Amino acid sequence: MTDAEHIGSIGAKLDIFLRSECGPSSRVADLRPMEDGHAGLTFGFDVINNASESLGSYVLKLAPAGVARRGNTDVYRQAPLLRGLAKAGMPVPAVPWASPREDLLGAPFIIMERLPGRIFFVWDPHGSFPSETGPLRAVWLQAAQVLARLHQVNWQTVLADWERPRALRDELNNWVPLLRHAETSALRDAGLELHRLLAAHIPEDRPTGLVHGDFQPGNILYVDGKANAVIDWELASIGAQGLDVGWLMMFTDGLAWPSTCRPVAPLSSTDLLDAYRDAGGPALANMDWYQPFAQFRLGAIACLNVKLHRSGKRPDSFWDSMAPAISVLFERGIELVLGTSKPSHGARHD
Repeated sequence: MTDAEHIGSIGAKLDIFLRSECGPSSRVADLRPMEDGHAGLTFGFDVINNASESLGSYVLKLAPAGVARRGNTDVYRQAPLLRGLAKAGMPVPAVPWASPREDLLGAPFIIMERLPGRIFFVWDPHGSFPSETGPLRAVWLQAAQVLARLHQVNWQTVLADWERPRALRDELNNWVPLLRHAETSALRDAGLELHRLLAAHIPEDRPTGLVHGDFQPGNILYVDGKANAVIDWELASIGAQGLDVGWLMMFTDGLAWPSTCRPVAPLSSTDLLDAYRDAGGPALANMDWYQPFAQFRLGAIACLNVKLHRSGKRPDSFWDSMAPAISVLFERGIELVLGTSKPSHGARHD
């Protein structure tokens, strides 16, 4: 099936579903893959009436076909999460429709309202974002402040029936199998060495709560430079919240990236941690473990996605550009765990 035929098939099923929900005079218009970022089976569409008047703009996320429904492939699990966060006043999209059923659209799905704004794609921001240092710093500092707010959600009441907390060792071990996709044995061995060091020093002091899993400006919608909503919750969990903080700090560590793919981030990891702390963020300790863990995790993910791209199974030139970063992420992570690192002075500012 071609891409056009696939979209046409989804559109026909979506049209039938929404007519049953919104009335016989409604129909789907302009169904298209989302362009920003690398969100997988994510489509934007409008609902219009017979007079071609808009009844709303939405985002559809579908579970991948033929894959076990767990973790990031269990798309439906985001529905109770986002609905709970919205009730708690968090900046997330509303979810008017969702279903774990396969028969309606061919796979479990969620449909979210499409909010205004544009993500800040950290490796190549859209030209609508200013290039001056001050506004760029504000993009990142707002991200840290929003993260602090999310981490203060009382998950035991807001998300009481969602998921059980995930053990930090289990989270660490979850990514090891991806290292088998590394292009070279040296790259695999570097990843395994970083994993060994992390496993030997798992921190005990770890605030437990909501974890986004990929928290960075590329998953925040900005409107006129202001953070408006947090999106892309596929990797969310209940666990050690330092995971999110270390992940965010990784992007601003200039020593964690080769010059060819260094994020646009004119501030230091300390700047981010200070902003997070000042906004009431609870996960402040053991960043010399959580940042290296973030680098291990991203490096392992990149091993898989580079292989998928270069084999033609899932073409995405972004991951080809990320290939040189894997060894640097692992090497910098090892330095940080061992305490032999040089201070970082921030990432790229073009």
